[in-house]
Amino acid sequence: METIKITEVGPRDGLQNEKSILSTQDKFEFVTRLVESGAKHIELTSFVRKDRIPQMGDASELAALVLPKFGSQVQFSCLTPNPKGYEAALAAGFKEVAVFTATSESFTKKNINMTVLESFSSFQPIFDNAKKDGVKVRGYISTVISCPYEGKIKPEKTLEVAERLLDAGAYEISLGETIGVAVPSEVESLLEVLLKKIQASSLNCHFHDTYGMAIANAKQALTMGIRSFDSSAGGLGGCPYAKGAAGNVATEDLVYFLTKEGYETGINLETLVQVSQFMESKLDRNLNSRTYIAKKNVG
Repeated sequence: METIKITEVGPRDGLQNEKSILSTQDKFEFVTRLVESGAKHIELTSFVRKDRIPQMGDASELAALVLPKFGSQVQFSCLTPNPKGYEAALAAGFKEVAVFTATSESFTKKNINMTVLESFSSFQPIFDNAKKDGVKVRGYISTVISCPYEGKIKPEKTLEVAERLLDAGAYEISLGETIGVAVPSEVESLLEVLLKKIQASSLNCHFHDTYGMAIANAKQALTMGIRSFDSSAGGLGGCPYAKGAAGNVATEDLVYFLTKEGYETGINLETLVQVSQFMESKLDRNLNSRTYIAKKNVG
């Protein structure tokens, strides 16, 4: 049975875009439950300014709880938007970090107050230091198909940004369908262009579910050789710069789909449902995962 890599992004990408700010202890409990469900790749936090993103203000404290306990059995990563963030991540004990850019100049300016070119200049010291320190770097690209400000994005633009990240030293590129408007034919058009120049093993797909197309898009990516996906327990998160954009594809929905299709994920669906139930109680809002809702109602 073929194994699919799932990177659980709920603790960072999910919680960063939630209105509620969880305590460090609740985050630790969230991660503990994710590990118990079988998650082997977890994006834990982001080393950013607390006044800018208060949801991630306890990055070092959370890492001090999580990494000593689970670091030997799970690959934890964190977002490092600048060299200062990278140094903090290194001091905290991370062996994998992620950098973030986009295909859209407007989106990049809104998100990190830089042009796309400036974002690469700011990342270069991270790549240089990571190579020296033996730290893996993952590259995020947002708006790979559509942008809330610029509309449709040409696949060639995504290819250009992806190749630049790979040349800099990224081991994997996460292709962010940020606002969740794509359909499978658009995913196909994007991957047709990328796979002519980039191996499928270097690509990951990160779908959002605004129009309920995330699983259909994941199926399209699977048929084209993609074996790595991002997802968030319960569908936590969203895009703060895109009005109406739903959260990430729910890990439960992705695991249910992949398991029924005959793939191995290493994640226990029943345990994962309990993780989302815990998070629903802490966030005091209903989660959108269809599989979670179905399992909860049956239970």
